[in-house]
Amino acid sequence: MKTSGDKPPTTRNSPHDILVIGGSSGALDPMIRLVSALPEGYRGSLFIVSHIGANPSQLPELLSQAGWLRTAHARHGEPVEPGRIYVAPPDRHMILTDRQVLLNTLPREHFTRPAIDPLFRSAARTYGPRVVGIVLSGSGGDGALGLRDIQRAGGVTVVQAPTDAEAPEMPEAALRAVRADHVVDAAALAALVPHLDARPASPQVTAEAGVPVSSDEDMMSPAAMTCPECGGAVRETPGVGLLSYQCHTGHRFTADELLVHQRDDVERAIMVAIRVLQERSALCRRMSVDAQHAGRHQGVAYWHRLTREAEDQLGVLRPLLQQTHGEPTGVLKASEPVK
Repeated sequence: MKTSGDKPPTTRNSPHDILVIGGSSGALDPMIRLVSALPEGYRGSLFIVSHIGANPSQLPELLSQAGWLRTAHARHGEPVEPGRIYVAPPDRHMILTDRQVLLNTLPREHFTRPAIDPLFRSAARTYGPRVVGIVLSGSGGDGALGLRDIQRAGGVTVVQAPTDAEAPEMPEAALRAVRADHVVDAAALAALVPHLDARPASPQVTAEAGVPVSSDEDMMSPAAMTCPECGGAVRETPGVGLLSYQCHTGHRFTADELLVHQRDDVERAIMVAIRVLQERSALCRRMSVDAQHAGRHQGVAYWHRLTREAEDQLGVLRPLLQQTHGEPTGVLKASEPVK
């Protein structure tokens, strides 16, 4: 499966030798297929982010077994070299400069660190039309805005077909943000990528030409919300097709991700309220028994009333909890696709 959109702009003929790849749930198989398809002597540099958080990762070992390229977790300050695969280590964003790979612990984006967007943004700013950005299977909207930056900088945009992805939310978000150059299944992706390195960047210029890569200065009007990560003020960031937000601290998230987080917050709040009301009901029943043994008849009536109130409130909250459980766990489709 493959679709092509308008070719991105560029000002020079360059090899597409900087490949930035992002994925989460369900992305391991496409990553292994891609790496195993790279021919001996391949000179591209691959930079991979998977949503591992602060957890241990065996991804470099798995990719090393799949192909011949030297693969390891990136180290802060190491040089960018051809024929290498750099994997973002746990709990570190991976950033590209002209000659180095940098790691940092800046605020989480899309509720994760490492995140895909920081890598994609830095690649677009530094390498422009040399970049191939690839968004694979995963939950949430990470990678979509970074892929838009790559397209605006003249790079090639590739998205795993949502129908082929185990978790289609990330590919769907990417396709709402950009008109991708290639939308392919995992098998076609493995066949496509080895040929992109040898192909010169397209000299065509499209309507996207001259559009700057997004930056912190792009932020627009304040939103009537607070950051779910730090409680700071939130601003809406510009962009067609994918509504997103950023706080002053630097946390970033899409509207879809915020909806899911809000649902989880509501569920946690309801569960806490149910627990407290159950404890309150049990305590009031115990106090009623104690008052009855002591012959305090007014006390018995009082504790009975409080018990009924707690039970009535539980009767309201339990159905609400069932409703939150019935909502979809993936990214809600709050944005329209790019036309």
